[in-house]
Amino acid sequence: MNIKNYRAQFSTNLSPIYPKTEIDSFFFILVDEYLDLQRIDVTLNPDFKITEDKVSLLNRALNRLKNEEPIQYIIGNTEFYGFPFLVDENTLIPRPETEELVEWILLEAAKLQSSNTSKSLHILDIGTGSGCIPISLAKKLPTATVSAIDISVNALKIAKNNAALNKVKIEFIEADILQTEHLNIFANSSTLCNTSSKKQFNIMVSNPPYVRELEKTEIQNNVLQNEPHLALFVSNENPLIFYDKIADLAKQHLTKYGVLFFEINQYLGKETSKMLSEKGFKNIELRKDISGNERMIKASIH
Repeated sequence: MNIKNYRAQFSTNLSPIYPKTEIDSFFFILVDEYLDLQRIDVTLNPDFKITEDKVSLLNRALNRLKNEEPIQYIIGNTEFYGFPFLVDENTLIPRPETEELVEWILLEAAKLQSSNTSKSLHILDIGTGSGCIPISLAKKLPTATVSAIDISVNALKIAKNNAALNKVKIEFIEADILQTEHLNIFANSSTLCNTSSKKQFNIMVSNPPYVRELEKTEIQNNVLQNEPHLALFVSNENPLIFYDKIADLAKQHLTKYGVLFFEINQYLGKETSKMLSEKGFKNIELRKDISGNERMIKASIH
């Protein structure tokens, strides 16, 4: 079968489910992944013959798309902040708004490094998933010491593979943050300690579960049916459970001029700000993402 005919068949099969622009995007991602062809190659060579084994490979992907499985899980990888990342059903697929959070952290890191307070940064990511946040920070801040926590053993395996893929060194720890009383759980916990021997971080960041059960109706099927609910959902009754716990840990483990960053539920910006203020945090800044949703927050303890 030539690629022109296969593309027509591919579009016909998916048109009842997806818009044309998304179908085209899927097609070019798959032909790049499986045939090593770029969009221009498809345009210039419409009679390119696809071998039977490659047609079978493409058809398997097509059937998974018909079941609304995310394309990133089908090919097993994605890109985040310009870096390659492996993903599977044990990790959330990194979102563009999280790239905006990373950009904000990097701006703050530059301020810390330009001051006399923090030449060597110590960064902690809580609920790391694929590792996209700490790995991107480690790539951009090669002198920083970066650590990460997750409750999922399977997610940590992916994160460790992603650290190796991107050639960065990160200490990963398996832990349930809701049951964690302190952060002296890292092998290098003697580093950057205060007089009470508590592990200290210049920057703490988390993109924890924040989607309330009542908001499930807003979630697309490809997310709801495939991405890990452990990393997505919280109860309607206590939607800030992770933020509350992490904020308490941040009060113990941030350096004097340290900064806490969260990605947040767009509907709970005021509630998250109030919670941080009541815990004594200062310089609380709520920021909108490129879509105009309140998606990020920054705070410090001094």
